[in-house]
Amino acid sequence: MIGVMATREAQRMADERGLDLVEITPNATPPVCKIMDYGKFKYEESIKARQQRKAQKVQKVKEVKFHTGTDTNDFDYKIKQIRGFLADGCKVKLTLQFRGRENAHRELGEDVISRVLETLKEDCFVEQAPKTLGRVHGALIGPPRKKK
Repeated sequence: MIGVMATREAQRMADERGLDLVEITPNATPPVCKIMDYGKFKYEESIKARQQRKAQKVQKVKEVKFHTGTDTNDFDYKIKQIRGFLADGCKVKLTLQFRGRENAHRELGEDVISRVLETLKEDCFVEQAPKTLGRVHGALIGPPRKKK
């Protein structure tokens, strides 16, 4: 903390030390500046940013497709797969696409998705309720939320 001084004087002090005069907060009155090695400062900032990107956790979304005629063995196998995805921390998108005459009996497809959600109610958290968009009926589930 040197105090308030003229810009030319601060620049002269920085040049004597072989450092740079860097403006930290330009909107303050008077503007706040710091005498530092700017190259070293930028390098340390890039290392901090790289470590933050490395520590960031990317949320994956897996998709499991169903059909109105999904048999019990296929259904059980897909439920097992979904439980594995949820255990790994992934979100799972449940989709059911209506084909041909299945459009006339949409309630059958809605029953399949509701049966999946009923089976997994202890193992998941419903992030997006089941809804129909065009020919696709779907929902989004994620791993169970941790209780505080």
